[in-house]
Amino acid sequence: MAAHSPRSSSGLPLRGAAGLIIAVGMVVVLLITFPAYRWFLVISAGIGVGVALVLFVWHKLRPIREEDVENRRPLGLK
Repeated sequence: MAAHSPRSSSGLPLRGAAGLIIAVGMVVVLLITFPAYRWFLVISAGIGVGVALVLFVWHKLRPIREEDVENRRPLGLK
């Protein structure tokens, strides 16, 4: 059985920058076509930034120490 690269449903390969450009284009079209998606995007981005900020502050105030990590090699591999 031969391995093949992932393809979109249209049969065109979408990898790297081309896939990113198409994804961003689709988001822009949705935001223009359906105004309700604007609020969804704004709320989702706000929640994401809020969670990232909380995690950043948490790890700045409480960094992970060596004694906090248990069983770093559970399979005994070297």
